[in-house]
Amino acid sequence: MSEEGQPSAEQPEGFSGRRFPKTYFMEKPVKVGEEIDVTISEVSRRGDGLTRVQGYVIFVPNAKQGDSVKIRITQIRPNYAIGQVV
Repeated sequence: MSEEGQPSAEQPEGFSGRRFPKTYFMEKPVKVGEEIDVTISEVSRRGDGLTRVQGYVIFVPNAKQGDSVKIRITQIRPNYAIGQVV
């Protein structure tokens, strides 16, 4: 809002000021229900296995570093996915 109470040209009316990273809207390299073979490269802070597909993080509960497993994607989030060992 400008000093006169009118919306300014810089911020459209209803603009909340929240910004999203570019990756938020990009197409993800995996889809829900897709089964893929992966190797767990790391362990997350919570103890879940962690792997990456084209840089996109996938958490795999009950997997340990170095495991080669087949997973099914169960959830997709803007910055990561969750997979389940098949």
